[in-house]
Amino acid sequence: MLEFLNGLAAANPEVPGVLLRVAGMLAFGALVVFVFILPVAGITSWVERRVWARIQSRIGPNRVGPGGFLQWLADGLKNLLKEDVIPQAVDEPLFRIAPYLVVAGFVAAFVAIPFGGSLIIADLNIGILYITAITSLVVVGILMAGWSSNNKWSMLGGIRSATQIISYEIPLGLTIFPVVLVSGTLSTQGITAAQGWAPHTWHMFHNPFLLVSFLLFFVCALAEGNRTPFDLPEAESELVAGFATEYSGMRSLLFFLAEWGNLYVIGALVATLFMGGWQVPRFTDDPTLLAVAQFFTIFLKAYFWVFVAMWVRATLPRIRIDQLMALCWKYLVPMALLNTLGTAFFMVLFPEGSLVVRIALVAVVLAIIFVFARRVRFHLARARGLGYGAV
Repeated sequence: MLEFLNGLAAANPEVPGVLLRVAGMLAFGALVVFVFILPVAGITSWVERRVWARIQSRIGPNRVGPGGFLQWLADGLKNLLKEDVIPQAVDEPLFRIAPYLVVAGFVAAFVAIPFGGSLIIADLNIGILYITAITSLVVVGILMAGWSSNNKWSMLGGIRSATQIISYEIPLGLTIFPVVLVSGTLSTQGITAAQGWAPHTWHMFHNPFLLVSFLLFFVCALAEGNRTPFDLPEAESELVAGFATEYSGMRSLLFFLAEWGNLYVIGALVATLFMGGWQVPRFTDDPTLLAVAQFFTIFLKAYFWVFVAMWVRATLPRIRIDQLMALCWKYLVPMALLNTLGTAFFMVLFPEGSLVVRIALVAVVLAIIFVFARRVRFHLARARGLGYGAV
């Protein structure tokens, strides 16, 4: 992106280069938001409900459009037309701005998320640090929503969410350290470039500690995104709807838009840090075809983890708040620290890495996937035999 803008600035010397670069990045950012983020977040809401229905032997949305596909557009239009109710006792300025802060926190993360070798808004040399920092705006927005609602249930939900997100940021950051040690950079493009397209070149197979870090990162990311089984801030049986209790119409939808859009951020970070990102075999010299292939590669990798998050939500029950915090401080933080030290020790023993270790880890993961797939196939056949496969 920056190379393209530099070329554009060189071809138009009469226009100030800084102004041209800023305008180009803003235009590309708007394109990402309105053409990619918003449709992906909306479609994800439909996919998630269909996946839940399939897993739980229900029907799900199937009336609006083919297979209910247009349900997300109908829901968005319905919320746009709903009255924007502002309760009388709220702190109105804070109440109004809170949903926008939550959305801004997750949208701004896309600045440093690579969509391809040349498809990135800004290749920051501290890209992964920027993403972990900017997503903290979500905490501010959620806490602001709970406080400004002047409702004890909303306040408790906001405090719960802030406690949860801040706590899980620590093991999340620690699980990124081993990746930075191996790749030697904080740039998301640099981390991707340090890997290859073949699975044995991915960071998750570099050593056993990074494989565990990959698993811990995904668990911590689910907790950061308030996803089941860590969705304590909106525990319906305890806190009505948590920090969003007093919100209605489009402002209420913005909170869910951030949640659904954040699923892609989680998947994209997992793919970038541990699974080679957009790396593909160089099958052509055409930069356009290569960029398209890179975009769909990282999109499919990211959306696979979006599907896994949906699968987890439809399967596991919500845990208690004490279990949530105990998991973070008693288990995830020590394990993340151990993985960082273990990766450093491994790099001392094998400065160039070990191909034998990589292939062994790939074989172990493939064996686990094979066993898991057999169990899934068995249970699907058993469900159809009991008459549950018709839904």
